[in-house]
Amino acid sequence: MQKPQCLVPVMATPNGTLVHPAYFLLVGIPGLGPNIHFWLAFPLCFMYALATLGNLAIVLIIRVERCLHEPMYLFLAMLSTIDLVLSSVTMPKMASLFLTGIQEIGFNICLAQMFLIHALSAMESAVLLAMAFDRFVAICHPLRHASVLTGPTVAKIGLAALTRGFVFFFPLPFLLKRLSYCQTHTVTHSFCLHQDIMKLSCTDTIVNVVYGLFIILSVMGVDSLFIGLSYILILKTVLELSSRGAALKAFNTCVSHLCAVLVFYVPLIGLSVVHRLGGPTSLLHVIMANIYLLLPPVVNPVVYGAKTKEIRSRILHMFSQGGR
Repeated sequence: MQKPQCLVPVMATPNGTLVHPAYFLLVGIPGLGPNIHFWLAFPLCFMYALATLGNLAIVLIIRVERCLHEPMYLFLAMLSTIDLVLSSVTMPKMASLFLTGIQEIGFNICLAQMFLIHALSAMESAVLLAMAFDRFVAICHPLRHASVLTGPTVAKIGLAALTRGFVFFFPLPFLLKRLSYCQTHTVTHSFCLHQDIMKLSCTDTIVNVVYGLFIILSVMGVDSLFIGLSYILILKTVLELSSRGAALKAFNTCVSHLCAVLVFYVPLIGLSVVHRLGGPTSLLHVIMANIYLLLPPVVNPVVYGAKTKEIRSRILHMFSQGGR
């Protein structure tokens, strides 16, 4: 994809010590020409349509069907809402970049997109942890499930996930604004990430590095640790069941959630590792970042729609009614 030939304009802060670009330049997939990027826009648009329709359908079905107003489905509605917003924050801009070749994204718009991507990812991580806790209580302490995960408790967990994602990642745009950008202004992904923007600075980024590592470990790191612990306890309980059929049935309720956890955390951990190793951004960085952001919103509604009997039957009923 061709870069504009003109120089990127800059603006200085009133004290003259900081330099911010008026815009950053986004890059598609390294090594691919404009023609290939153009054709990649069409499957990307299809993925966005699939993510939007799938997640919207799950949210509406859970909202309409009162029998689905249970903790597992309420957490699923939260997950689908987050995926719906996350896909809308990333995919349309990527599709526009691939179709038109226009790389510019305003400095403040880039920071806003970066904040939303990271905050929504933290919220998704919290909801996945809440779903793991729901499965743990349902399998390990089934008699206490209704009293532990009441409606108000589920609402408080959702509010806590929203608040934590906002509070932890709200400082990131301001930490990036305190840096000067007097080198290249080309962001090496199709969207804005904290690590990527930080590398463009020509001033000391130690505060950004330390805070970024702190929130990754204290948010996603802690969540993944507790999710792993929940499944160790679930597996222990399942293996102690006398009936093999009962054990398979109990563990089968976790399959969809396990798929969602793997789709979210495996690319996230890989992306964090390759970024922490340093060096220039490679094709591996870009592919893993795209998988991390684009795959969960598309895969989650498909997996839950296929594996959850109540949602699957409702979707089939909707299609059968529409076909008449």
